[in-house]
Amino acid sequence: MNTQKAIIFDLDGTLIDSLEDIAVCMNQVFAEMELPTHEINDYKKFVGGGVDILVENALADSQPKEIKKQVSKRFKEVYDQNLHAKTLPYDGIYELLEQLEEANIKMAILSNKPHKFTCQYAQSLFKDNKFLEVHGQKEHIGKKPDPEAAIDIANNLNINCENIYFVGDTKIDMQTAKNANMKAIGVLWGFREEDELRKNGADFIVEKPSDIFDIISNKL
Repeated sequence: MNTQKAIIFDLDGTLIDSLEDIAVCMNQVFAEMELPTHEINDYKKFVGGGVDILVENALADSQPKEIKKQVSKRFKEVYDQNLHAKTLPYDGIYELLEQLEEANIKMAILSNKPHKFTCQYAQSLFKDNKFLEVHGQKEHIGKKPDPEAAIDIANNLNINCENIYFVGDTKIDMQTAKNANMKAIGVLWGFREEDELRKNGADFIVEKPSDIFDIISNKL
């Protein structure tokens, strides 16, 4: 493998602000099934682990597994119908991606969002950006913080894990970076707080997208 550097981005809460779409779609499902709904901001602590974990977090523990399966299935249907409705990249993300491309930094996306939705967002919102690898949650590959997918991306990019920066907004992303022997960058514009990111191994904390390029350019 070569010594070039690369960066892997989480999707929700890192590249895109998708909270409202997720919350509205899940609340619609809950309303249909006569289950309690939540405030939009409550979903900040529910997301990050994929659809099944989202459902687990948003439903009462007393709900049977069959109800949770029904909610997960219906959420995917509703979310697919509403894809891209209000979800947009955070301010400064496009500018950051352009800087990284100009600096010849290889880029990838790794999300716990289902693979189909991850690819759809990449194609619709980042069609002009050079993401060499785009991966969402797949049944046959362990989801974050399992490092399997991140390591696979490193191999596909032909770059050593220690030369890769993993950028995310939750403890799951920081744990993924540590488990894969990558450098962890925690962002403060996403769904979780700084304390969670630091406790789970963040090597860097950033307040705005341009800070990410500053970190990488100082290490080039």
